[in-house]
Amino acid sequence: MIKLPSGVDINNLIDDVRFFSWEAADILLYYSNLLEKSDYKTNILKNNNENDPVTLADLQVNELIIKRINEKYKNINWDILSEENVKSSSEIFNSKTDWIWVLDPLDGTKDFIQGTGNYAMHLALNFKQKPYIGFVLIPDKNQLWITDGKKTWCEKRDGKKYKTNLLNNKNLQEMTLVTSKNHGNEILRNLIQKINFRKVKIMGSIGCKIASIVRGESDIYICLSLPGKSSPKDWDFAAPESILKAAGGAITNLDNQLLTYGQTSFQQGGIIVATNNRNTHGSICLEIKKIIEDNGIYPL
Repeated sequence: MIKLPSGVDINNLIDDVRFFSWEAADILLYYSNLLEKSDYKTNILKNNNENDPVTLADLQVNELIIKRINEKYKNINWDILSEENVKSSSEIFNSKTDWIWVLDPLDGTKDFIQGTGNYAMHLALNFKQKPYIGFVLIPDKNQLWITDGKKTWCEKRDGKKYKTNLLNNKNLQEMTLVTSKNHGNEILRNLIQKINFRKVKIMGSIGCKIASIVRGESDIYICLSLPGKSSPKDWDFAAPESILKAAGGAITNLDNQLLTYGQTSFQQGGIIVATNNRNTHGSICLEIKKIIEDNGIYPL
């Protein structure tokens, strides 16, 4: 059994992060409303990178969460890995502790700017390079997904709780795929066409996509990164992985190997598959791999 660092109680920790998360929701919703007014958009965008935009919301949520953790938990032997800090710092993140918070203050920034509502905050506590406790906040849906490492549940701001609803035992062609809105590529589209899923849902934010699987609205998510191109990072997957696994699903690479965190540049490249059923996940990965090999879709 995994023990949290000395002085940290799991229930108190979840209570605290729950409070921090709804504070973050207020920031994200405030700027989301402002973005609906075109006059404010240039003030909220903090860079001119269309492929990797940063907003005031990213920066303020980043500052809030790090500040709250450091204030509430002084002298605890853990580090905080944040997307925004990695982007802005010239120093290399080099942690010597087993416990690392992994934060993405705003996953789905493009969707946030476009006003789709498909954006999320991710926060996970990793132990020895694996997600343990996780939080996926989806402000537009008034949802906070939480796992204590054993079970997953969803809370509304008023405290009302909802259980997970994973759908099981479907074959690949019976599944509903949830896939990216802003990060698609021709190879992935070709693979999706060859598999011929029952239904394809388009959605931004990995956190939102994984939450749709946990809610029972989708069955599978496939992330396919092209060689030499940018890939998702640790902060994209840590919190979503934690809630999916504790709910009974699985997320691995195409060879059914667990994701590894803390690697150079924090890349999560190649092909990653998330499904709603850990018992059938391996066979689904094998089936996808065979389709790729038979059709020469992707270099394996």
